[in-house]
Amino acid sequence: MIKILITGGAGNVGGALACHLVKNPNYRVIVADNLITGSLINLPHGYDNFTFIKCDVNNYNDISAVMLAFKFDYVFHYAALVGVSRTLRNPMAVLDDIEGIKNILNLSKNTGVRRIFYSSSSEVYGEPVEFPQNEHTTPLNSRLPYAIVKNVGEAFFKSYQKEYGLDFTIFRFFNTYGPKQSTDFVVSKFVDAALNKRDIIIYGDGSQTRTFCYIDDNIEATTKIFEESLYVNEVINIGNSEEISVLDLAKRIINITGSISEIKHADPLKEGDMTRRKPDNSKMLRILNRDLLTIEEGVNNIIQLKYSLVSSK
Repeated sequence: MIKILITGGAGNVGGALACHLVKNPNYRVIVADNLITGSLINLPHGYDNFTFIKCDVNNYNDISAVMLAFKFDYVFHYAALVGVSRTLRNPMAVLDDIEGIKNILNLSKNTGVRRIFYSSSSEVYGEPVEFPQNEHTTPLNSRLPYAIVKNVGEAFFKSYQKEYGLDFTIFRFFNTYGPKQSTDFVVSKFVDAALNKRDIIIYGDGSQTRTFCYIDDNIEATTKIFEESLYVNEVINIGNSEEISVLDLAKRIINITGSISEIKHADPLKEGDMTRRKPDNSKMLRILNRDLLTIEEGVNNIIQLKYSLVSSK
């Protein structure tokens, strides 16, 4: 049986990955999460090949006990403090995630882990210098602690591979959303406000653009990379390339939900709200060999899966 550890596995992406992998009876899936931002509702239930362990990856004693006990074959290191507002409020807690990266790498090289998959972020691109944003062009102009830690993490993984031969794949995630995502994040926040007839609040004029990747597209791509041994010791963007302004996103969600919500503008964020995001996702498209879900399809899925009772009233 193949033993797989997912750190931060009670989060939106990690939880979806666990729910997908656990369906394979040849996998033994263990999730480690401190539940600061994750939730037990994101985890699989009713599977004998699944275990949840509450622990702090940034605490060596916590995570070493888990890794020494199981001797994992593969690790998905998804644990991190996430969310623009939360990371701005807690910059030191963000920097603590460097300890978690070092813990996972040291324990992995010493316990026979074959390959680690690291959840980096589009934030490593900082204010972009080219479009679409390509994995080989990564300007170090990031100023936020979260972005800096992700950059540092990538450097650690590359260095451990060169020094110790520990294989990795770095996923740069671009705004992955889905039915289990908390309302701290823009798509879920807007959908929740629209369905409950509350005003949708936008920071600034809403001209800043993002791309939004539905969770199923993310999980299918990352699982194929894992199972088919693709992009070993490489970086890959995981995201949709359809660029949407935040204002247009709000308008689309109001239209999709048939809501009477109004759009209100608040003062721009002082930092952390980059002007544009648009990945070169050609690698991801080659893996999937199909189009990605549109924002309309993704939002409709969220309504059907999470808000069916609300939308039927």
